[in-house]
Amino acid sequence: MPRGDKSSYTGKQQRQAEHIEDSEKEKGRSQEDAERIAWATVNKQDGGGKQSGSGRKTATKKAVKKTAKRATKKATTKSETKNPARKVAKKATKKVAKKATRKTAGKSTTKAASRTTRMATASPAKKATR
Repeated sequence: MPRGDKSSYTGKQQRQAEHIEDSEKEKGRSQEDAERIAWATVNKQDGGGKQSGSGRKTATKKAVKKTAKRATKKATTKSETKNPARKVAKKATKKVAKKATRKTAGKSTTKAASRTTRMATASPAKKATR
C-alpha cells in the first residue's frame, strides 16, 4: 500500500476527515493544508485506519489503561505522603486479620470466626492511629 493511500480507513473516518477538511477551508486554509489537518486529526482520534485486521488494537483501550495506571499511581503516592502512619496501620490490620482467619479455620461455627476476625481487625487500627 503506497503512502497516502486511504483505503484502510472506514467510511465513518473518511466522512469525519471530509467534515474537518471543509471546516478548515472555511477558516481560510489552503486545500492541501486542510486535507493534511483533517487526516492528522482522524489519525490522532482513532490511531489510523481501522478497515481490516482482526488482531488490531483499539486506541481507546490503550488510553483507558494509561489513565487508569496514572490514577492509581497518583492515589498511592498521595496517600503515602500525606499519612505514612495510615499505611503502617493498614499493614498491621491485614496481618492480624490473616492470623485470626487461620486460627478460626479449625473452628466449626462461623459466628465465632466472624466475631474474632472483626475484633482482630478493629483493635490494631485504633492502636496504630494513636
